[in-house]
Order: sequence, then structure tokens, then C-alpha cells
Amino acid sequence: MEWRDEGVLLSVRKHGEGSAIIEVFTQEHGRHAGLVRGGGSRKMAPILQPGAQLSVEWKARLEGHLGAYTVDPIKSRTVQIMADRGALAAMGSISALLCLGLPEREPHAQLYIRTIDLVDALGEAADWPARYALWENALLAEMGFGLDFTECAATGVTQELVYVSPRSGRAVSREGGKEYADLMLPLPRFLRMDDPTKNRVAVTDALRTTGHFIETWLMPALGRNESPASRARLLKAL
Repeated sequence: MEWRDEGVLLSVRKHGEGSAIIEVFTQEHGRHAGLVRGGGSRKMAPILQPGAQLSVEWKARLEGHLGAYTVDPIKSRTVQIMADRGALAAMGSISALLCLGLPEREPHAQLYIRTIDLVDALGEAADWPARYALWENALLAEMGFGLDFTECAATGVTQELVYVSPRSGRAVSREGGKEYADLMLPLPRFLRMDDPTKNRVAVTDALRTTGHFIETWLMPALGRNESPASRARLLKAL
């Protein structure tokens, strides 16, 4: 068995004397692990950094085996990520959520496109925190926990949708939610319109909303009691 693909490196862990096991979110083969012989060496350390874009060739005797990777660098994002404490925390959160949430070896084409857009923006684009919030919303949808911002869950109107029901994940209008405003989650316009913003207050509100559903819907489905610590570090950094 063998194939070629490219993807973003999510994690690296040493294996044996000088090898490493890496997980790559690939374009056509989803999240896929493999052994890199010599991957634990100093020579490979600058290449095998989370966030790096890699060309990979995977080989194994049988499809179910771990298999071995041959890797070639396409794009290093180390400088842009390491230079920004928030970007570094975001990369950690992206890696943790993908490694936890994505079934191994299952392609997720749309989420892959969003992930590449996000990691390219980390530390570079001023609106990357908003892109991260939009990415979390896309992750929830990809995992089967999509939020519905199309109309008010209480009245059916499509105007002034400013809340999200913490129970149903559906949008609620200002009028429809006024009696329960203290119990509602915020719905920033950029999250509903899928359009990044530089407004940090709106980003914080969006992360509060996506975080609620990651914590109460996604994590229990994955058999976990709480979100990864790396996400908490991101919130603190922001």
C-alpha cells in the first residue's frame, strides 16, 4: 500500500532511538499517522514543526498498519507562528482539536481548506483570531454538531439574530430572546455571516459560543470531560 499527498503537520512524538511518529491532516486522506525514520534527529527538527506544510509519501505492507512516511517540506510556518504567543497557542488548539475530533484516515475536504486558510493567517493576518472562531464553528459542523443561524428558533424571523440558544444551538432574535437574554449565548454578526472581523470583543463572544458547544456537545461525544488545555491557553493569550 502506498500513496502521495500533502498536508499540515499536527503533532510529532519521538519513537525509539531516532524516529518519530507524526500526524498529518492531509488533503485526500484526512488525519493520518505514520512513522518517519530519522524524524527524531536534529536535521529533521526544523522540518517537523506543527503547522508545517509537507509533501508526504506513505507506505505500508497492509492498509491497517501504521506505515512509514517520507516527507518533504513545502512551507514552513515556524517563524510566523513562534513569533506570536497567540498564534502559537492557536496552533496548539487546532492540533489538539483535530487529533481528538477527526476520525483517522477519513477525508474532510472543506475543513482541510479552512484549516490551511487559518494556519496561513496565524501571526500574519490581523483578523486571524476571527478566522479561528469561524474554524471552530466549521469543526463543530464537520463533526455533526452544526449550529443553525438561519432563523430565530422562537419566532422564525431572520432579522436581528443576536443570540444562540445554549440548548439547541439555534439562533434567537433580539425580540425572541429578550426575556431570557441572561441565559443566551452571543451571536456576533461575523460568525453568522462567516466573514472575519478585527473586532476582538466580537471574537471573544464568538469563542464563548463555540466553546460552549465544544464543551457540552463535542467533548462528551469523544468521551472527554473538558476541552483540551491548549484551547484554554489560547483564550488566555487572546
